[in-house]
Amino acid sequence: MNTNMIIVDEDKLDTSAEILRALTHDLRLEILSFIDKNEKINVNKIYNTLNLEQSITSQHLRILRLANIVTSDRQGKQIFYSVNYDYINSLIGNIKDFLEK
Repeated sequence: MNTNMIIVDEDKLDTSAEILRALTHDLRLEILSFIDKNEKINVNKIYNTLNLEQSITSQHLRILRLANIVTSDRQGKQIFYSVNYDYINSLIGNIKDFLEK
């Protein structure tokens, strides 16, 4: 038996695949970049500034939220989005750990 074999956690692999899928769309990357530049931004400002339809913006934000890449905060009728830096940094750490094995 090969003692150098790496054991892959299927759940972590599925989670990683979802995150990568969320980040492989140009529009989602544009939305993420816009949120990053503004730290915390109202959903209306996102679609108005980027000239997007509200429904398309909401669909892409949902994908980013489900991948835990962004967080949302409802304040009354408004929803604000921000980048989940803690989660992204932990992912980067996990990738580095994996690559160093």
